[in-house]
Amino acid sequence: MGFHDENISREDIIKQGLVSEDEYVQLEKYSLELFKRGTEIAKEKGLILVDTKYEFGKKGGIIYLIDEIHTPDSSRYFYLDTYQERFDKGENQRQLSKEFVREWLMENNFKGQEGETLPEMTDEIVNGISERYIELYEKITGEKFVKAASEDLEDRIYNNIADYLK
Repeated sequence: MGFHDENISREDIIKQGLVSEDEYVQLEKYSLELFKRGTEIAKEKGLILVDTKYEFGKKGGIIYLIDEIHTPDSSRYFYLDTYQERFDKGENQRQLSKEFVREWLMENNFKGQEGETLPEMTDEIVNGISERYIELYEKITGEKFVKAASEDLEDRIYNNIADYLK
């Protein structure tokens, strides 16, 4: 049991009491402003922010943006420089997103249904996924991605959390 992404209309969101009308208007405003800014940043980096999702929560009457935004897990990006040419030719767009992971899973007969076994991801597949995520990071930030050492991961996680809580 748990919550999963689902298509739901404004009317149903309000009717089900998930948020009030006023809260919905505020969420819509936040979402449009975030998308506008994400689109501007993407364009500066030679990308088109095609679509995305934002996740919000509420605590103490205050609405918070939660989870990641504008990452390949929540968004799809197309390359600006080849978009029009590919569109005119009816070709699929070059994109940066996690869609290629979904496609690989489906090609390997995994659709996320109960009882299915996740196919084994080879080192080649895992490295390919990492390279795509790094490409997006570098494209969006304009910075070179520096891989951290992989030893002592548990100590690094603990120290990072401890530093954050100080």
